[in-house]
Amino acid sequence: MFVITKNWYELLKEEFEKPYYKNLINFLEMEYKTKTIYPKPENVFNALNRVKYDDVKVVIIGQDPYHGMGQAHGLSFSVEKDINIPPSLQNIYKELKEDCGCYIPNNGYLKRWADQGILLLNTVLTVRAHQANSHQGKGWEQFTDAIIRAVNEQDRPIVYMLWGRPAQSKASMLTNPKHLILKAPHPSPLSAYRGFFGCKHFSLANEFLVKNGEEAIDWQIKDIE
Repeated sequence: MFVITKNWYELLKEEFEKPYYKNLINFLEMEYKTKTIYPKPENVFNALNRVKYDDVKVVIIGQDPYHGMGQAHGLSFSVEKDINIPPSLQNIYKELKEDCGCYIPNNGYLKRWADQGILLLNTVLTVRAHQANSHQGKGWEQFTDAIIRAVNEQDRPIVYMLWGRPAQSKASMLTNPKHLILKAPHPSPLSAYRGFFGCKHFSLANEFLVKNGEEAIDWQIKDIE
């Protein structure tokens, strides 16, 4: 039903054969036939298809896709180029400006981050239009946990940014001492002022990467003319 690169398929192929995943696909086939579901099927695995397993440097874990028309395209916190920047991403940009001096761009298209090895992973990969969390508990969580565990097994330094309680609940899976785990409240307007602002996760990530011989992330999202 969904397209996934051979690189990730080989890592996750056991998951595709498990009963929970087959039940999930049956559920999603009916959902896509009878309701408006985001993102489009070809974009569901975008987070994986944009970053090779061996190239992951940073993992940013979101909850589920944006549920407004045209927003979700398979990268957590990102929206398509011509879509208004959602409030949580506006707050991410504010923190980036304070932390790293980035200007606030005129779009929320985060593909440039993925191109540098940032895995923008939601814990749930699909959603009904205008119904946040509507695909929770259907099996995606088990699948994305398998992704997180697979990345954790890499024997090299990787940064995890866990924003909010759902993301932080994944910390127990991150057992590799070579990795850096950063925690903060979610960048949502409801919680950003409780500690997301001022967390300096972006500069801390770059300091860690450089210290471990990796190239720093260029966090600046460019303006689109």
